[in-house]
Amino acid sequence: MQLVFASNNKNKIKEIQALVSDAIQIISLEDIGCTEDIPETAETIEGNAILKANYVTSNYGYDCFADDTGLEVNALNGAPGVYSARYAGEQKDANDNMDKLLSELKDKTNRNANFKTVICLNLNGTQQLFTGIINGKIIDEKIGTNGFGYDPIFIAEGHDKTFAELSLEEKTTISHRGIAVQQLIRYLSKNL
Repeated sequence: MQLVFASNNKNKIKEIQALVSDAIQIISLEDIGCTEDIPETAETIEGNAILKANYVTSNYGYDCFADDTGLEVNALNGAPGVYSARYAGEQKDANDNMDKLLSELKDKTNRNANFKTVICLNLNGTQQLFTGIINGKIIDEKIGTNGFGYDPIFIAEGHDKTFAELSLEEKTTISHRGIAVQQLIRYLSKNL
């Protein structure tokens, strides 16, 4: 079966396709002809996931799932949170975002943070939410070249390497997105 993932982020699509069974083919927004930017105007990570999934289902008629992810830093009262992708501006540049975050944490001793992913699935007229959270901390400098987003400055609890130092396989077994996707896969395997 084909299931639309409301994203054109090739890294995310590859990450999720690696986790789902071969019976499910993940297709992108580009694959269904959706070229517009889907508005992400909600105040919460959950809200953005729901907005994106509903947009695809109502405008294109496909069963689909959408995710939204945020990095929540304790010392910054949960920021950047829902604004993680555009923390340093609308250009959505990962290096700019990391530089701004590191600058704001310069004098802070509490560097605890978590990544949170929420997946909204619209399937056969029903809607389900799946949440994955991984706790960790923000380090002082960027290390590693794998992954994307804030991966070079985030070390998960119980680990000694940044997400950007891990292989895709290592990261997906412990990541916030991996946790949420495993919930999604369990649901799909029982309901398809």
